[in-house]
Amino acid sequence: MIELSAISREKEITKEKFLGVYKAKEIPVVMENITKDWPAKAKWSLEYFEELAGDKEVKLYDSKPSYGKKLQHAAETSMPIREYFKRLRNGENDLRMFFFNMFVELPILKNDFTFPDHIGLKFFKKLPVMFVGGNGAKVQMHIDIDYADIFLCHFGGKKRVVLFSPEQTPLMYHVPYSFSSLFDVDWDNPNYETYPALKNLKGITAELNHGDVLYIPPGWWHYIVYEEIGISMAIRQFPRSLGNIYKMLRNLLWTRSVEGLMRLLIGQKWNERNEKLAVTRTHKYLKENNIK
Repeated sequence: MIELSAISREKEITKEKFLGVYKAKEIPVVMENITKDWPAKAKWSLEYFEELAGDKEVKLYDSKPSYGKKLQHAAETSMPIREYFKRLRNGENDLRMFFFNMFVELPILKNDFTFPDHIGLKFFKKLPVMFVGGNGAKVQMHIDIDYADIFLCHFGGKKRVVLFSPEQTPLMYHVPYSFSSLFDVDWDNPNYETYPALKNLKGITAELNHGDVLYIPPGWWHYIVYEEIGISMAIRQFPRSLGNIYKMLRNLLWTRSVEGLMRLLIGQKWNERNEKLAVTRTHKYLKENNIK
């Protein structure tokens, strides 16, 4: 297995400790009591959302890599929330709700939580987004395009998150013009013969329980496994440093645009090119730095 250490957990955390230890040093942490007074902690469940908006049509995303001219992060299908949740209860573990814009789709949910401004971040309050997945659902290893500080607020069954720092990007088999690692890498059972760079990684693992909040610093890689049916909400502070603002704009205006255009023009050959480059560039880095 890849070397992983358990994440730090804080029951009660002050603004001074969060900013001085975790934000300043960009270290992930699980905060257990941020949500303790939120109505969401008592209310958010499949049953609650079925009653609230069971007939609402939602887009659903699968865990398969985009093929041919299909754009990254394109929805696979859509269906009413009630039908999707029925599938989850029956064992569906591929289709996920992804980046569901709560204030646009269900503005009543703003009454269920309070932005934790006391922690010292300036959250962008127009974009809380929701994610839902079934027992066994997985989210490919990736970084967030906007280089934001993210609070991942989790409700429901257990969810496991594996994180790697940005400094380890050369070892991650990063696919060019994407924000993901190579799809074929199995992070739970790594093949060191095919992907030897993985032997040199050191990561952090977090088990999220109902009500936990995971802080993900800018640029951190993360891979997610839903160990049970779960609902998460992400709130974010957009970049403040010039370096991360540049990275966000580059990703939004250049990287994503080139990727979309080349998929439309070239299709699967573009995808295969980048997947090969992910391997050759990583192994070149190992060789140049005498890493075995």
